[in-house]
Amino acid sequence: MEVSSYSCQEHTPKIVFFDLETTVPINGGQRFVLEFGAIVISAQKLEELESYSTLIRPKDLTVVPVRSSRCHGITREAVANAPFMEEVADKIFDILHGKVWAGHNIRRFDCIRIKEAFDEIGRPPPVPVGIIDSLGVLTDKFGRRAGNMKMATLASYFGLGEQKHRSLDDVRMNLEVLKHCATVLFLESILPIPNKYQGSSTIMTRSRTNGKSPSKEETSRKSPPISLGYQRKVPYARGSLGKMTERVKGLLCKAQGQQPLNQLLKHAHSLLR
Repeated sequence: MEVSSYSCQEHTPKIVFFDLETTVPINGGQRFVLEFGAIVISAQKLEELESYSTLIRPKDLTVVPVRSSRCHGITREAVANAPFMEEVADKIFDILHGKVWAGHNIRRFDCIRIKEAFDEIGRPPPVPVGIIDSLGVLTDKFGRRAGNMKMATLASYFGLGEQKHRSLDDVRMNLEVLKHCATVLFLESILPIPNKYQGSSTIMTRSRTNGKSPSKEETSRKSPPISLGYQRKVPYARGSLGKMTERVKGLLCKAQGQQPLNQLLKHAHSLLR
């Protein structure tokens, strides 16, 4: 893997967009990871440096449906000959550990599922140096102009096609959605375009919920609810998102002195040329 095309590669943490596909629990039962997919990108050029995906076979195949309810979903036959978690844990650990984790709703879903999967096989889980959850970022900065904050809805809004609910396809779609949202926000910042879409004022913060952890129901679904008036806890207070972003930017720019967010906007703006 060639990563020498940008400077300070030894000191700047890379960003890894990742996604999990899991079983759908019945009556609040346990979820099992069926697929892991990730892309590693450079913060400076948004260049894809590495990708990895694998199906994962659960110990009990009966937890996987014979037929999937999704058109591109994963069936029992598809994972019957896939490796067990123990066989791919080293690769998953290597691609995640010590990087900035990025994804859609990963704080409440994917991060929790990864830890559970490693705990189940008695292995220490990978640890990020920072987390960028596009659900929280886009809810606050981009707003609900697409209708809701589901990845499928945002992708449809920008004409990026149908979400396939396969890990590698979904993380690449996630990155493209962010590029398009960044372009719109960039244009609104320099052109006289009225912006009537602001971050939701109904989001409950940790301070307003006495610091309670998300309930099992909240951490058991990948997509955010459709309702525009929902109230769900977020892992950072409204208004402090800028501070969180600055901390992540500080890590990414430690050796370089240029802001990755500016690079994201410049890269997104180039899509218009």
